[in-house]
Amino acid sequence: MSKAKSLVIVESPAKVKTINKILGPKYKVTASMGHLIDLPKSTLGVDVDNEFAPKFIVVRDKQKVLTKLKKEAEGVDTIYIATDPDREGEAIGWNLVQHIANGKAVFRVVFHEITKDAVTKAFAHPRAFDRKKVDAQNARRVLDRIVGYQISPLLWKKVGSRLSAGRVQSVALRLIVDREEAIQTFVPQEYWQIAVDLCKSGADASQALTAGLEKIDDQKAELKDEAQTKGITDELSKQTFEITAINKKDVRRNAPPPFITSTLQQEAFSKLGFNASRTMMVAQQLYEGIEIGDEEPVGLITYMRTDSVNIAAEAVGKVRDFIKSEYGKEYLPDEPNKFRSKKSAQEAHEAIRPTDIFRRPDAMKAFLTEEQFRLYNLIWKRFISCQMRPAIFEQTKIEIQAGRFQLGTSGSVLSFAGYLTVYKDNDEEDEPKLDASLYAQGEKLDLKEIQPTQHFTKPPARFSEASLVKALEEQGIGRPSTYASIIQTLVTRNYVMRDRGYFTATELGIQICGLLVEYFKKIMDIGFTAVMEEELDAIEEGEYTYVKVLQDFWVPFKEELDFAMANIQKTFVKVDKPCPLCARPMAVKWGRRGRFISCTGFPECKHAEPFSTGVPCPLCGTGELVERRSGRGATFYGCSRYPECKQISNKLPK
Repeated sequence: MSKAKSLVIVESPAKVKTINKILGPKYKVTASMGHLIDLPKSTLGVDVDNEFAPKFIVVRDKQKVLTKLKKEAEGVDTIYIATDPDREGEAIGWNLVQHIANGKAVFRVVFHEITKDAVTKAFAHPRAFDRKKVDAQNARRVLDRIVGYQISPLLWKKVGSRLSAGRVQSVALRLIVDREEAIQTFVPQEYWQIAVDLCKSGADASQALTAGLEKIDDQKAELKDEAQTKGITDELSKQTFEITAINKKDVRRNAPPPFITSTLQQEAFSKLGFNASRTMMVAQQLYEGIEIGDEEPVGLITYMRTDSVNIAAEAVGKVRDFIKSEYGKEYLPDEPNKFRSKKSAQEAHEAIRPTDIFRRPDAMKAFLTEEQFRLYNLIWKRFISCQMRPAIFEQTKIEIQAGRFQLGTSGSVLSFAGYLTVYKDNDEEDEPKLDASLYAQGEKLDLKEIQPTQHFTKPPARFSEASLVKALEEQGIGRPSTYASIIQTLVTRNYVMRDRGYFTATELGIQICGLLVEYFKKIMDIGFTAVMEEELDAIEEGEYTYVKVLQDFWVPFKEELDFAMANIQKTFVKVDKPCPLCARPMAVKWGRRGRFISCTGFPECKHAEPFSTGVPCPLCGTGELVERRSGRGATFYGCSRYPECKQISNKLPK
């Protein structure tokens, strides 16, 4: 009688084929398709009076998947749960086991890359489920459910339907709204700068040296208006210019750390133009397995949801050998470069790196889509560079004295490329170049031209995909697995608009944020949200318990909730137009596709119409352009007579 197969359950069907080929015929690999067990959609699903016991149920449209898994589990002796190697994967597996184990031996296996060595090693050393990880994930799920299901109905009642609030995304919204308010209230300040073009006596004009005014009477030069600048310019034009110092020094620029989730999302936006969701989708494909010619499918990168910059010792050894053979020993540090993860990082995880550095991007290109190739190329180069020597720049500063004025110019020349041989920094092209060999200390220079320029201070920039992810990470808001979903949620809820990768808070977002800040100060406090993340980490470390964290959160939150329910007044943004059906006032409301105008008598009167900009349609001339939103959250303008008129434009005509 042949030995019964073991059942292996992974999350994604994309992994099934890859892992099945690695393990062989004694194992049957199948997918759970993500969460099968979750809180119910129709109710809170949390017993706040009984130690916050979650009421997990089988997700309605996953019942067939669970039935299939139960049937597959019947014919085996052992079940291996190989869901993702993070808290969420631990909880997905634990909740699933309660429904299918039925007394069988159950083991948890964890691997951070889908390669033969990693998977084989994981199955040789299975472990029990980590209940602290499960509790930490369940606490996050319950916290998010309590906030969402308690505040959202309040918004429906007081502001409008289809609105919702979230524990983490509401704080992210506040970052965007606060930035928008800072931009709108910003008052530009005038300032002036003076640059001079200087030449050695008899030298060609092409060898002119441009220096900037730095000090006046040994004090920092601060020019506030044109009149002051003109006086300085007139005085400066009468001076003798002499080089008083030429200072040179070597500046080392250290190799960057390997990617973690947040830095991958930032660099993919800056260098490739990928938004956070797109980056994670493509990274998931590279992790789960790619068919390379006649070889078995293989994961090309390690797990892409991580906040740790750790690298396995074996991987460090291989990349050092690669650098020595490929670039020469002068590019290899005496000791491996080490990087420090932030305090909350999961140290058992690794950074995002190629699973095999000998799978060069160019050799993989034929087997990858364009997106996959570009992201893999970025990850591969970043990993190689992280173990290379620093780049060295020779930095030169020339100081020039002209009476009571001190001027200066500086620049640098790359003297040793180091890691820049492989991975280019975004700001490398901005480095000014300066050849100091043409000049000597004590040398007199002739004045060719004085260039005063007027400037105004600029408001803070709007958040981009990259800078928002960076801010979320720095503030301790969310975790690697949540950055992309936070951003996507804000866009789909119409709280922010994405314009060429940059975010602007909508009127609705500003209104919702203001209301939440007024009535839910703790929820909207950035520091409080960061502390909550640390307490969830502390559950996993065994320092706090599930019940304590939730109880400490619930008591003050319930007070704010009760006060808000009693005091928030129904608000409308009314428009100067009566309802054509019942003559009651019309008001601006928000739906899945953006703003529209609806009768304030809803639900008795259900009249609604598109939000018109008042701009005539340039195509038909009869209708007006109305504001609409695409499924991806972008605003566009279409004719009010659609579908008779199909005019569409991304911007309003001037």
